[in-house]
Amino acid sequence: MRQILITLFSYLLLASVAVHAEENKMKIMTADELGSFGNPPADVRIPYGDDQFQFADLRLPEGPGPHPVIILIHGGCWLAEYDIVHSGKLAAGFASNGIATWSLEYRRIGNKGGAWPGTFQDIGKGADHLLKVAEKYSLDTNRIIVSGHSAGGHLALWLAARNQFPNSRLFSSENPVPLQGVLALAPAADLVYLHESGACDDVVDKLMEGSPQTYPDRYAQASIPELVPLGVPQILVIGRYDENWRKVGYRYLEVARAAGDQVDEIDAPESGHFEMIDPDSTTWPLVLGAARELLGIK
Repeated sequence: MRQILITLFSYLLLASVAVHAEENKMKIMTADELGSFGNPPADVRIPYGDDQFQFADLRLPEGPGPHPVIILIHGGCWLAEYDIVHSGKLAAGFASNGIATWSLEYRRIGNKGGAWPGTFQDIGKGADHLLKVAEKYSLDTNRIIVSGHSAGGHLALWLAARNQFPNSRLFSSENPVPLQGVLALAPAADLVYLHESGACDDVVDKLMEGSPQTYPDRYAQASIPELVPLGVPQILVIGRYDENWRKVGYRYLEVARAAGDQVDEIDAPESGHFEMIDPDSTTWPLVLGAARELLGIK
């Protein structure tokens, strides 16, 4: 009888723990909730090209400057349906904490001229245009980093790798923006792996207009594991509950470190895929702290 009671007590205890864990399970932010994000207006919207999607939103901190800068690249599976609007809250969060944000819009899959190579060309051209307005807006060109989320994280890492193409007909730049580091938030860095997994309804094949087997040269210029070492400090923020993208981030982390890059990783304990771009989340201090570290802000 005593053994039966012990067994029954153990069962009830385990059941209680399981119920308690379920009741306290984190509510993870969904993509639909991004629609509720506010979009604080930019201080100024500056075109870097003639297309309607070739512009940057500049948000400035208070004070005279010169201000450190984050080039910010929004995500959304590289698709036209996901635009710059949902990243406004994040950009404003950095600006209210002393960091100017140069938030890029760019042509995406579904936009005329988007996908390969236009999406990548826009990122390069838009980032470089920052240097043309830096003096006017008191931006510190010695303290510039790039940050992006998800697909934007891939493009942020690609921007840091762009110096590998000094003579490229597609991507060379006479005056590339100098970068002190990359803050990659749940980056979709490995295009070959994402092609194989069929992520976002085979979106990578749409971005690259074909498979790695069809266009190996394109993937060699666009998939970040093919481009390491990048040669700049990187911090990756990866959500503990980001089931779909966590593996992608850690795959890239392993490859980058093996290539000799300086890459730090933040395992955000209360984040899924989207909490890290919400300044009202408990993950925000980790993101802001990483940005300050890369910019050398004490």
